Amino acid sequence: MRPGLAALAALTALAGQADAAAPAACTDWGKPGAVLVRDDFGGPLAGYVAEYARKPGNVVENRDGRLLMDVDSGATVWLDKPLSGNLLIRFTRRVVVAGGKNDRLSDLNVFWMARDPARADLFTRSGKFEDYDDLAMYYVGIGGNRNTTTRLRRYGDGERKLVGEYGDAPHLLMPNRDYRIEIAVYGGCTRVRVDGADWFTYRDPHPLTAGYLGLRTTWSRQTVDDLTIQRLE
Repeated sequence: MRPGLAALAALTALAGQADAAAPAACTDWGKPGAVLVRDDFGGPLAGYVAEYARKPGNVVENRDGRLLMDVDSGATVWLDKPLSGNLLIRFTRRVVVAGGKNDRLSDLNVFWMARDPARADLFTRSGKFEDYDDLAMYYVGIGGNRNTTTRLRRYGDGERKLVGEYGDAPHLLMPNRDYRIEIAVYGGCTRVRVDGADWFTYRDPHPLTAGYLGLRTTWSRQTVDDLTIQRLE
């Protein structure tokens, strides 16, 4: 075989090996099954742990049938029961911009499958974003960095791996809009869907299969409603 043809054959073989090693696409998401959590935030806030700076002007509570996070710094509201297995998490989220002291169009964030590798108790932090760097979890930040980026990360082993990123207007925030957020975890994959459109899909080579859900923001006024968590069968 001529040298040029030999080189081409070698490249073709390497390409075939790479294709064989590529992870399978995430196409099967199961079907919604048993409801594990349902909350319309109509009563007092219960069943959650809130981490934020408790000072005048900062509020995390249920108000007018929604969970309200109105803070001048970081806040995470954790569902206080651990989750595991194949799940579908759905809720409605709004970033309020209407002249309030903390109103800022930024940081519609979520943590899921979060756990602390170093200790059994996850709820030990102040709400500052950097406090969570040592967790293992998935994280989506919609409209981060003053509404200039939307990112999916996988935290673990001291790394905050960037899985996907957008910077275009259709994937950034609009004020006072109700977004329907859906997060699925199924068969080693996780997916973020916004208003019915898939924004991120990721097959994790080392999937996180158990942990906590955290509703997260930084310096903003946001509301959450209609939280439902179901088993995916």
